[in-house]
Amino acid sequence: MTSQPIEARCDGCKQPRPLFLYEPDCGLHLGAGAFTCPWCSIPKQPLLCTPCWSARKEREDNDPQLAEEDATFRKIAAANARYAARQEADRAALEGIARATEQAEGSAQ
Repeated sequence: MTSQPIEARCDGCKQPRPLFLYEPDCGLHLGAGAFTCPWCSIPKQPLLCTPCWSARKEREDNDPQLAEEDATFRKIAAANARYAARQEADRAALEGIARATEQAEGSAQ
């Protein structure tokens, strides 16, 4: 959200009020448009007064489809974290095997 309001017509209620440009900070960007929040999918971000923004945010927070998408996103993120941890463990094991092999070859000479 911008720190200083501007005086303009609200895109929601059409009343002249102090407005803020609400910038989404949702972290739902996986690329290819698979998961994007409603704010990020709008081509031109609206200028909204606080009551209009609050009402819109409440509608979106109560949207069952968004809750389902959030649950799916969390599952994907958890699976990615498990995969990364598994890769790191495999890398560490292979480095240990390589060191042991080098030591064994060095002792044999």
